[in-house]
Amino acid sequence: MSTLAITPPSLGGTRYKEVKSAILAALSAGEWKGGECIPSEKRLAERFGVSIGTLRKAIDELCAENILIRHQGLGTFVSMHQRDRHFFRFFRIVRRDGEKAYPVVTLIEFRKARASREAAAVLGIEAGARVFQFINGLALHGSTVLVEHITLPEAHFPGLTEAKLRNRPNTLYNFYQDVFAINVVETDERVTVARANKMESDQLSLDLGTPLLEIRRIAYSYHRCAVELRVSRLNTENYEYVGARPGREEQEG
Repeated sequence: MSTLAITPPSLGGTRYKEVKSAILAALSAGEWKGGECIPSEKRLAERFGVSIGTLRKAIDELCAENILIRHQGLGTFVSMHQRDRHFFRFFRIVRRDGEKAYPVVTLIEFRKARASREAAAVLGIEAGARVFQFINGLALHGSTVLVEHITLPEAHFPGLTEAKLRNRPNTLYNFYQDVFAINVVETDERVTVARANKMESDQLSLDLGTPLLEIRRIAYSYHRCAVELRVSRLNTENYEYVGARPGREEQEG
C-alpha cells in the first residue's frame, strides 16, 4: 500500500499540525482501520521527518479528540465506536428523571433522492447529487419519542440498500465504520422548535402541529468531512435533550 507523506510546513505553520494533518489523511485513505494499531512513534517520526517530540504532540491532540487511543504497553490504536462510550457520546436524549436507555430503532422509510440545496450546502456536495434519505423512529422505555430524518451522500456510502440498513447488527455509526470505513469523530448540533407533520404525529401519537424539539446534526469524519445530515424531532413530554458539558464529552456513557 502506498503511504502518505507530508510536505514542509507553510510559512508561519506549526510542524506538528502538519504531522497531524498527514495522519488524518492516512486515516481518511483507510491506511489504518478502526481498532488497528498505528505504527510506532519512531517509525512515524522517521516517515514524516520530524522529532519524536513533534510526532508525539500531534498524536496527543488526536488522542484528545478521541480519534486515536493509547493503550499502555500495547501502542496507539484507531478509535472504534464502542457501544456504550460512543453511543451516549452522540445520543443525548434522556428521560426527565435522568435515566438513559438504548432506543429500539424502526426504519420507517428509505429512498434514493437528489440533494436539496440546503442538504448539498451542509454536506459539501453539488445540489442534485445522489443521496440516500431514510427515516427512523426511536422508542425509549416502550414508546416512540423521536423521529429522525437522515441524509447521506451516495459517494460516501456506495452500495447502501434498505436491506443492509434494516438488518445492520449495531448502531448507525458502527455500521458506517464497519461497512463503509466512515468514522464519525465529531458532530455539530443546533436545536430549535418545529411542529409535527402528519407522519411525525402518527409515529409519536400526537396531534398534528404539536410543538416538537428539533435537533439538527451534522456528523463529520476526518478533516471535518461532512458525512451525514440528521434532523430529529423529539416529543418532550417525558424526555429532554442534554447538551455536552465542556471537557466531559469523552466521559459520557
